[in-house]
Formats: sequence, structure tokens, C-alpha cells
Amino acid sequence: MIQDFINATLLAIIEGITEFLPISSTGHLILAESWFSLQGDKTFQDTFLVVIQFPAILAVLLYFYKILLPPLKNKEVMKIWFFLWIKIAIAFIPAGILGFLLDDIIDYYLFNTITVLISLIIGGIILIWIEKFQMGGEGYSDITEVTIPFCLMVGLFQCIAMVPGVSRSAATIIGAMILGATRGVAVEFSFYLAIPTLAGAGGLKLIKHGLNFTLSEWFLLLLGSIVSFFVAYLVIAFFLKYIKTHDFKIFGVYRICLGVIIFAIYYLI
Repeated sequence: MIQDFINATLLAIIEGITEFLPISSTGHLILAESWFSLQGDKTFQDTFLVVIQFPAILAVLLYFYKILLPPLKNKEVMKIWFFLWIKIAIAFIPAGILGFLLDDIIDYYLFNTITVLISLIIGGIILIWIEKFQMGGEGYSDITEVTIPFCLMVGLFQCIAMVPGVSRSAATIIGAMILGATRGVAVEFSFYLAIPTLAGAGGLKLIKHGLNFTLSEWFLLLLGSIVSFFVAYLVIAFFLKYIKTHDFKIFGVYRICLGVIIFAIYYLI
């Protein structure tokens, strides 16, 4: 049981670190769960990995509460808040529809190590390429400037992240930058879009898996959620500060190196 506590904590730390960085939380968890597996049936572990995503939503809401929570005393700001959430909802539509229709197919055919490794490497190359040609920064320099067509296109980019290892964060950030957003706006909108996306994906998984668990399993879920929340909040703060003076090349290099190293461990050694 102690080993389960340790593994649950490690998985939650990995989730909290990787959820908002462009390095793929799903890909990391697929790789990590074989080393830090939890006792019991596979259904509980799958549910655990879903549940610990929900605290990441709370971390975003807490960090951006002045923007994302309704400003009840200011009608002008309320209007801006309302239309921002409309845009977030529109951006979520493509992934919401495709995720609902293709969830079982994606789980069956794509949730495997080789898919993750290929996605990590290709995504890393694209991140470096985006930075090399300094794409972005010409059209949208403030989150309030983004248009509905922009949001819908970013939502379509997000659908690519249904392939494990691509990274929802990377897909939306790259998409937003290609469409003309500054690096800061791209990252901020990616954070906001994570709220309905993680809620929708997690809710769908919970409906399928259910919540009929033992007391010790409920404790692991609570432990993982608390750890994931605090780590995710710190990562959000770090990432927003980091992008003010740095680009994404380091994340591209990391993805490529991780993909090559894990491929060597799994298939060559």
C-alpha cells in the first residue's frame, strides 16, 4: 500500500508538471504508468489518471480568477468576460465532438508507447521549426482581440492532440502562433481552453469507468488530486514567467531527446 502512495504521488507530480507545458501529459503518463503502476484492476488506474486532471482545471481558475470568474459589479467587464467564455466554448466544439465520437477508437489503436514516441519527436521538431521562423505575434497581442474564426481554428488544432504524445498544450499554442497570436496570448488561450477540454474528456472517462472504489482507492484519488493541484498551479506561474524571456526550443529539444531515449530503452537495449 505504501508503494501505491508513492506511485500515486509520482504520477500526480508528472501530471501537474506536464499538463500545461508543450510536452504532453498523456504521453508522459502512458510511459510512466508502466513504471509507477497502482495495485488493483486497470480500471482504477485509468480513472486515477483521469481524476488527477481535474485539479489542473481548478489551478487555472484560481490563477486567472480575475479574468475567468464573473465580475458581477462591472457591466463592461462582464461583457468582456461573457464573450471570452463564448470564444472558449467555440474553440472546444471540434474536440468535444470528435472526442465523443472517437474516444474508444483512439484508446484502442493509439494509446501505446510507439505512438507516444513518434508524436513526441515530431512535435519537438515542429516546436523548434516554429521558433526558428519566429511565427506569431502579428495579429493578436491581447486575449480580448481573438476572433471567433481564430478560436475555431485553434479548436481544430487541438483535435490533433487526441493522438497521445502530441500534447494538447503544444497543439493549441502552435496553432495560435501560426494564426498570428503572440507567444503570451497563445499560452494564455491554451490555459483557458484546457478548462472545458479536460472537464469534458475527464467526465466522459468517469461515466465509462464509474466511481465504485474502495476506501484506500478513494484516498489515493484524494492524494493525487491535491498533489496535482499544487504542482499544476506552480507550473502555470513558472510557464507564464518563463515565456516572457524565453522561447519554446528547449521543450522541442526535450521532446526529441525523451522520445529517442525511451525508444532506445524499450526497443534497442
